Amino acid sequence: MYIERKAGALTGEARIGRVTFNKTGRTIFYREQVFRRIVGGGFKSNYCEEATGENYWISGPKRRGGDRMYGSALPVDIDGDVRAEYWHDIRGMPERLNDHVA
Repeated sequence: MYIERKAGALTGEARIGRVTFNKTGRTIFYREQVFRRIVGGGFKSNYCEEATGENYWISGPKRRGGDRMYGSALPVDIDGDVRAEYWHDIRGMPERLNDHVA
């Protein structure tokens, strides 16, 4: 999934990583973080991090790489455990398998 921290701004630090969902699909678990779906929508965000209350935009990674809600030159880090799957299966660019930034 694509995970972008909003922290009161339109763009923020972002990464692509593997997440899990609870039974209802309204809660996402990523590493040590728990994200709850924002009911009614937030400011350019769709999830809230439970421990800090910070807003995040979380969505599936895009085939063309336009993952950010707003275009930005900021890098998007890719977790090592999903890097090969991201570059090969999602983006169709196996020559970039060693790139850790999209």
